[in-house]
Amino acid sequence: MLFNWLLSHEIQRKCLLKKVPNGALKDFLSVPFPNKNSLVNELTILSVDFETTGLNAINDKLLSVGFVEIVNQQIKLNTSYHQIINTEKELDASNVIIHKITDKQKSQGKPLKVVVEKLLQALAGKVMLVHFARIEKQFLKQACLKLYGFYPPLLIIDTLALAKRKLDQRDIAYDSSELTLSSLREKNGLPEHFAHNALNDAIATAELFLAQDSHPNLALKALC
Repeated sequence: MLFNWLLSHEIQRKCLLKKVPNGALKDFLSVPFPNKNSLVNELTILSVDFETTGLNAINDKLLSVGFVEIVNQQIKLNTSYHQIINTEKELDASNVIIHKITDKQKSQGKPLKVVVEKLLQALAGKVMLVHFARIEKQFLKQACLKLYGFYPPLLIIDTLALAKRKLDQRDIAYDSSELTLSSLREKNGLPEHFAHNALNDAIATAELFLAQDSHPNLALKALC
C-alpha cells in the first residue's frame, strides 16, 4: 500500500507536468520525488511551518511562511527563510495575539505569489516535514489553486503523526494535548521555544524530528 501511495505521487507529478504552464509550479514538478527506498539520512528534508489568519484553508489566508533544510541529519540554519505575506484579509485581534503579526507588518509583506514560488523552489525534490500536516497541506493547496489552477502532490513527514503512531501502539488512552509541538518537545528533552512564529516553529519541528526515535536507517516509505 505504501508503495502504491508513493508511486501514485510520482504518477501525479508526471501527469501534472504535462498540463501546467511554465513557471514555479512546473519547475517544482520537473524534479522527481525521492526514491521510496531512500534512507532518511540520504534525504534532504525541508521543515516547513505556516502562520495563517485562521484554520479554514478556503476562507482564511496564509500569513507567513518559514522553512529550514535538514541535510545529513543536521539542521542547516543558513538555509532558513521567513517571510510575512501581504494578504487582503484584515487581521482579527484574537488571531494577532497568537502569531504577533500586526496589520502594519502584513502591509509590508511580500505578495503570496513571491512567497509560494520561493517555497516551491526550496521544496523541489525534497520531502516536506511539518507538525500537523493538514494545515500546511490544505493552505498550500489553496494557494497553488489560486495562483496556478493546479496543486502539486507532496511527500510529507508529519511529526505529530509519528508521535501518534507510537502512542497508538501502546493501546493506552492518551490526551490529544500530548501531541502538541511544545508537549512533544518537552517529552523528548528539548527546550521551550518561541512558538507561533513560522521560522521558529519550522526549526522546532526539525529539532523534534531529529530527537524522536532514531530515523536514519529507516526508509522514506516507513515514515510517510
